[in-house]
Amino acid sequence: MRNLSLQQAGKAIAALSARGVHFTYVPDMPDPNHGETSRMNLFQSVTNALDISLEKDPTAVVFGEDVAFGGVFRCTVGLRDKYGANRVFNSPLSEQGIVGFGIGMAMAGSTAIAEIQFADYIFPAFDQIRNEAAMFRYRTGNIFDCGSLTVRAPCGAVGHGGHYHSQSVEAFFAHCPGVKVVIPRGPTQAKGLLLSCIRDPNPCVFLESKILYRAAVEDVPSGDYQLPLSKADILLEGGDVTLIGWGTQVHVLREVAEMAQGKFGVSCELIDLATILPWDRDTVLSSAAKTGRVLISHEAPVTMGFAAELAATIQSECFLNLEAPIERVCGYDTPFPYVYESFYMPDKWRCLEAVRKLVNY
Repeated sequence: MRNLSLQQAGKAIAALSARGVHFTYVPDMPDPNHGETSRMNLFQSVTNALDISLEKDPTAVVFGEDVAFGGVFRCTVGLRDKYGANRVFNSPLSEQGIVGFGIGMAMAGSTAIAEIQFADYIFPAFDQIRNEAAMFRYRTGNIFDCGSLTVRAPCGAVGHGGHYHSQSVEAFFAHCPGVKVVIPRGPTQAKGLLLSCIRDPNPCVFLESKILYRAAVEDVPSGDYQLPLSKADILLEGGDVTLIGWGTQVHVLREVAEMAQGKFGVSCELIDLATILPWDRDTVLSSAAKTGRVLISHEAPVTMGFAAELAATIQSECFLNLEAPIERVCGYDTPFPYVYESFYMPDKWRCLEAVRKLVNY
């Protein structure tokens, strides 16, 4: 993908997204408390959040590979023209350098918003995020911090993205105390959660499911608003099975809930975790205790995926309430395949079969 021009890459991703949609998107209803709305897809809501941050915070800067030109996914379109090249600018092709630079700017008092062009390429920056950003407040005894750093990165499958453009990396950062990790499910949530991350006193990793950039469209509040971090959303209430996901997988599980009701008469409770670290234990454990059956699904490989942490905690806290072993429907323990992506994905049929196993245990 890096060998393509910016325009070619954008068109390629749009085409892949259109071909690879494996779910039905159900938009969030606008909150009347947030005022007037505008029709936006997810990448436009991200742009809007960045625009508000740059407008209201004179120390805010946005930088990364190609962001001055709008970025591969068009999330920064028009921001350089509006705020100037000193506040919205391109970086060298160095993820480690991008995050290291962001840490330095945040330490010096700026609000640093760094973009990693694909989450698959965030690993050269892992040392900076893990050993510097996450630890800086602790190792200085809270004298210094880099809490005004937010690292954005597109993640997840787009349909034929292959092993270098389809990975989900949230579990790597869930093992980093000192960093918050957030994955929105749609435009309204993306804007509110991104503004919360940018203004949070801790460094944040904000992962955006790239297939949702254009597939997800909602009436998004036009003004400045924030949504709470570490707060899971119960999207559907039910009494038989708890379904837990985040990002794209939330929309897959919504279809699963409808199918389970229609085919088996099973009532599913659907939870969008939204914040991976620190996650909302109370909402998850309360639901698990109520239903006694839990299915967790994500696109990342199953071994050491974040579903394992959820399952371990639920088993520890809700053991006497459980009616069946916890089911995990995830990616497989292989590199993300190119031509076999449809077999790799935790689609609605694999999830529905897991629901059947849970209720028949």
